[in-house]
Amino acid sequence: MLIKNGLVFNPTTNFMQQADILIKDGKIVKIESNINDSSENIIDASGKWVVPGLIDMHTHFRDPGFEHKEDITSGCNAALKGGFTTVCCMPNTNPVIDNKCIVTYINSISEKTGLNLLIAGAITKGLKGESLANIGEMAFLPNVCGFSDDGKTVMNSKLMKTAMNYIKPFGLPIFSHTEDHSFSGGAMNAGQNAQLFGIKGIGREAEEIIVARDIILARETGCKLHLSHISTKGSLDLIHMAKTVWGMTNLTAETAPHYFSLDDSLLGDYDTNKKMNPPLRTKSDVEAIKEGLKSGIIDVIATDHAPHHYDEKNVEFENAPFGVVGLETSFAISYTNLVRTGILTPLELIEKMSTRPAQILNQDSGKIEVGSVADITIIDTEKAYKINKSEFLSKGKNTPFDGMEVYGNIEYTIVNGQIFYQSANTYTNRKYLFKLSNKTELPLSKKLCV
Repeated sequence: MLIKNGLVFNPTTNFMQQADILIKDGKIVKIESNINDSSENIIDASGKWVVPGLIDMHTHFRDPGFEHKEDITSGCNAALKGGFTTVCCMPNTNPVIDNKCIVTYINSISEKTGLNLLIAGAITKGLKGESLANIGEMAFLPNVCGFSDDGKTVMNSKLMKTAMNYIKPFGLPIFSHTEDHSFSGGAMNAGQNAQLFGIKGIGREAEEIIVARDIILARETGCKLHLSHISTKGSLDLIHMAKTVWGMTNLTAETAPHYFSLDDSLLGDYDTNKKMNPPLRTKSDVEAIKEGLKSGIIDVIATDHAPHHYDEKNVEFENAPFGVVGLETSFAISYTNLVRTGILTPLELIEKMSTRPAQILNQDSGKIEVGSVADITIIDTEKAYKINKSEFLSKGKNTPFDGMEVYGNIEYTIVNGQIFYQSANTYTNRKYLFKLSNKTELPLSKKLCV
């Protein structure tokens, strides 16, 4: 494969210039200003971004157990259409990903897809927060990249410290769900707008208490800590203090596009597609998140892709489940609201959506260099389009961004040197090209548990 005339990005070396890329046997073998080769597959990327494949550290594919919301096949579809070549699945499935059996089940399906599918094993058995899961067993299994009880917090601080001490020698991160459940029960951010709309609120202290606690525990243990879905200015202040005053190099943090694009004043329409956890915060929090991205306090932009069935969201606001989808909108929302507004440079955006996630997840990707794996995304950043949830490949259509005009259309998603997604703009015979086979039903049998 030969990619010609694209604007090539490599954040690891601050490289951003027009170049050609030659790919053979799944690897990048040459990057030069002009390459002449007899490759059968030549992509003209003139005027397009050619970036390391996007990596999402925070995805819920709902499989096993909740396949009516999403399954591995539909989730991979959505990810590839969104430009992602690697995603990390959270463990809040049914059964929970807390043992070798479930990890083996997921690997047996994902190996048939084009996507690099990573797995976060559970910290505690059944996500109950009572005893540690089979961490030592899972840590050595293929594609396990860290541990989390995402969706729930390990509220027992002593148990969380024990988990950090246990996980540290494996060199894998803990992904912390930053929520003190004693403050649970609300449906939106606590404050004036919650009072105005008559909705029970969730205070920012629910997030900030756990951010502070887990920073302290990570400082004491030295375990790698990644703070998930940061949404408040107070959390940013705590992370900034830990990184600058305490010099913590084992601490990273993420936010999601909805936290720098939307605020709680928009909930007056009671649209359940704007209900997520943590909730949308105030306008001042939104500005703080943008500043945190710009300053580098926040390392990563993740999606927290959380699909739900239409019927589950089509209820009263307070009764609807938390969560929004994001794989098919993340890049466009981020590019439109961060790069086109001058908050981030193009290289900084790609660093937060590819290079830093790869580093945190211990993956040899997130870069375009000779010898590196050819996981590449090609993007048209010039043409505006409107997000249309009816065109999503995810089973979940629960997006707060439906109808929004954005820039940043994914043209190609290339994994291991093969095209796995190609947009209608470049492939005229069908709406999209997608080479993922249909899901193979594999029961959770004893065969997978040996």
